[in-house]
Amino acid sequence: MAWYDEAVFYHIYPLGLTGAPRQNDYGEPVHRLNTLLPWIGHVKKLGFTAIYIGPLFQSVGHGYETTDYCLLDSRLGTNEDLTAFVAACHEVGLKVIFDGVFNHTGRDFFAFKDLLARRENSPYCDWYCNVNFWGNNEYNDGFSYANWGGYNLLVKLNQQNPDVRDYICDVIRFWVSEFDVDGIRLDAADVLDFEFMKALRRTADEVKPDFWLMGEVIHGDYSRWANENTLHSVTNYTLHKALYSGHNDHNYFEIAHTVQRTNGMVPARIKLYNFVDNHDVERIHTKLMNKEHILPVHILLYTLPGIPSVYYGSEFGIDGRKEHGSDDSLRPYIDLDDHLEDDRDNPCTRLIADLGRIHREWKQDLVHGDFRQLCLTNQQYAYARGRLIVAVNNSDGEAWINTEASAPAYVGLLSGRRIESGGGRLNVCLPGCGGDIFAPDDGSAEAVVPEAPKAACAAPKPEKNEPPKPPRKETVREKKPAPSGHAEARPKPNEAEPEPERAEIPDIPYDLMTVEQLQAVILAKMAKNGPVTEQMRRDVIENVWHNSLVNWANSFR
Repeated sequence: MAWYDEAVFYHIYPLGLTGAPRQNDYGEPVHRLNTLLPWIGHVKKLGFTAIYIGPLFQSVGHGYETTDYCLLDSRLGTNEDLTAFVAACHEVGLKVIFDGVFNHTGRDFFAFKDLLARRENSPYCDWYCNVNFWGNNEYNDGFSYANWGGYNLLVKLNQQNPDVRDYICDVIRFWVSEFDVDGIRLDAADVLDFEFMKALRRTADEVKPDFWLMGEVIHGDYSRWANENTLHSVTNYTLHKALYSGHNDHNYFEIAHTVQRTNGMVPARIKLYNFVDNHDVERIHTKLMNKEHILPVHILLYTLPGIPSVYYGSEFGIDGRKEHGSDDSLRPYIDLDDHLEDDRDNPCTRLIADLGRIHREWKQDLVHGDFRQLCLTNQQYAYARGRLIVAVNNSDGEAWINTEASAPAYVGLLSGRRIESGGGRLNVCLPGCGGDIFAPDDGSAEAVVPEAPKAACAAPKPEKNEPPKPPRKETVREKKPAPSGHAEARPKPNEAEPEPERAEIPDIPYDLMTVEQLQAVILAKMAKNGPVTEQMRRDVIENVWHNSLVNWANSFR
């Protein structure tokens, strides 16, 4: 098994995190990258095993309009600074991957500057796509060309040109020899030429054992890009969308369907790159309508099939939204000194640390174990990963989950709760907006997480944002004492099952009701037809399948 299959990634956008100017004047290098050296210990402490950092190389603005692939952006420092950063990561066991922006270059790239100067006489005419000397553009270049995303600032490389292909492969060789990088995240991989990606894969296999190629792909059949011939993995944007909307809409069916769909796209040996936010999308704390869903969202991130990744700052629970077409607030400057106590005082940070620890201690199950869906309703979801049982609840109130179990007892790795199973079933009550990871209780599992948090995920401290404005902060609801399911709440002895008869029944369609409300409807309808026996009541309580309950409720005349 390669290192990346077992990795937990920390994603850094360095121009933002270091507070670099938005525009590059190509002046003397400023050694801002060195300010990230203390972050290495922070990343390691939270249980991450790899860092994805980029873009890094000389550019004029946001970093994706490359000027020089072999020179660290002067706003960040020198090549020596980058070599030292990677070496410091390797010293503590962290792998490092860079952003590879190989679909397009900036207008200051040497080949395009030669094209501007020499036009038809430039030897680089065929380095770019669809160069038309009869056209023009907003820069008044006197010719037009293909670009990325409609931005002429990003000039699309002709990846079918052997000279371009050889040049980029040499760049990868240089990055390995100069910086000892362990892999590359390919920007805009969904529009890269497939023969070009095959050449990159051959180069990856040549330069370093287990050198990883991961591609940015938004939509489509991921197996087109992630396979034995092209890339090792791609970004799982499909799951990213489902993770936040499945909670905002109280619809775990969306998440479960997405998991089944993506699992069916690629073989189990290929691990997709899972995330809940990054430098291009709004922060998960901003997107969630109920901030307490931070807990079940991250439980799913760390335990569903794939490689989990956390974007810098989201471990502190900070906000960030797209404003006026700008991504600035998604890429803030953060002073680590402002968060030195967060691993003790910030429950969001402690949650990430605990999940990192669980991922390491139960790697055999969470990485190599099989995935089996066990229970699914709109608001509850449970599945097995190897020996573990993962259960989450997106409703505001408590919910019971009854599922198959193979061990006589389990311990919650987040809560410390010990629950006995009987008759091959695990019956567990989850707090509202909560969840847990249940491990077979053999006497050692409880020590995985030494302490549960004591306070709710608080609204984050304001960040210094140089030059962008600080991201807008949102107030977190204070009605619960802790991120649900991550507190010290333990079941009372002989804890009673829920009593659906007491649930309030709203005047809404059955499809919109909760499981508890549907159970109450069914029991009420049964009572109108005659006495409700204990066995009839138990049959209703043990049915936690939303669609089944809807059909059952509709079956009464």
